Amino acid sequence: MSARGNAFRLLILPGDGIGKEVMVEVRRVAEWFRDRRGAPIELGERPFGLASWDAFGSLMPDETRAAIEDADAILFGAMDSLDQATKIPPEERKKGSLLRLRKSLDTFANLRPIKAVPALLDASTLRREIVDGVDLVFVRELTGGVYFGEPRGVETLPDGRERGVNTHVYHSDEVERVARYAFELARRRRAQGGPGRVHSVDKGNVMEAGAMWRRLMQRLHAAEYADIELHHMLADNCAMQLIRWPRQFDVIVTDNLFGDLLSDCGAMITGSLGMLPSASLGPAGADGRRRALYEPIHGSAPDIAGRGIANPLAAILSFAMCLGETLHLPDEAARLERAVDAVLAAGLRTADLAPRGSASVSTRAMGEAVIAALERA
Repeated sequence: MSARGNAFRLLILPGDGIGKEVMVEVRRVAEWFRDRRGAPIELGERPFGLASWDAFGSLMPDETRAAIEDADAILFGAMDSLDQATKIPPEERKKGSLLRLRKSLDTFANLRPIKAVPALLDASTLRREIVDGVDLVFVRELTGGVYFGEPRGVETLPDGRERGVNTHVYHSDEVERVARYAFELARRRRAQGGPGRVHSVDKGNVMEAGAMWRRLMQRLHAAEYADIELHHMLADNCAMQLIRWPRQFDVIVTDNLFGDLLSDCGAMITGSLGMLPSASLGPAGADGRRRALYEPIHGSAPDIAGRGIANPLAAILSFAMCLGETLHLPDEAARLERAVDAVLAAGLRTADLAPRGSASVSTRAMGEAVIAALERA
């Protein structure tokens, strides 16, 4: 139950590109849990991205800002389109950027689970024996690092050359809070049968901020989490190990940039970016509530937008994370995950997962199949 009423207020921001298509299916699934399972959900929706600009002449009108502030969680589709750069002034684009949304919500812990699906073992470009049994989660620090550091920008030097600057910066409290979340997550996963292992990933061999990251991780581990395995790994080695032996990982905690890159690399374990959900969580308030943003990691994919072929499963699985993390309904989250597994086991594939030359189903058909599997469960 929401601290402010009988229902959790979920705000759908479809965004751009295929975000608008996959979020239609998420809404249908959320309505199914509300209507058929009694989930305490109150759904709202606002245009975001280019749709907001076209409708209101603003990426963040007052009504959208108020809806975001009022929401217990945001169900987000995707951001950016090919038209934004030409239609929307740069300063206006910043006001409604996904980075600014994450920062304003202080959703510092980005969870990106990567779990091998038995029915998709052959969809991966990696051998079956490499990916079988993989069950790991990235904890990506989401509100600091090079994406937010100052100074940043591009300047023209007196000799005519251009100079681009982005600053990688972290404060100790930013590192410690995401580290604490990763250790606590490893403890929870161990209670469910996992190994209770954290890999902390940095580039401390060449970056002073990375060396600080490693030192702070080690200090917190020694003081509070000695019961959890801690391994330090350089980011380039982690990229290799994700391909070589991904089953060694349980919880991987890393900074904003490395988390972005490495989790996309890990997506190939499942066979497609269209299978990876995420949850971005803020600090717990006095009432225990965490601001939350749930989104697939695949982006707006403008090259296939409007064709009805996008894979909605990452967005649907992001809603499963919402059921568990925000609504505190782990059994319902597991129900939805089983429904997705059942659909894939039955052989249904969207274009991103279908072997070349074989039949695929539409975005709509995949959403309908998930709901039909929920009905059968």
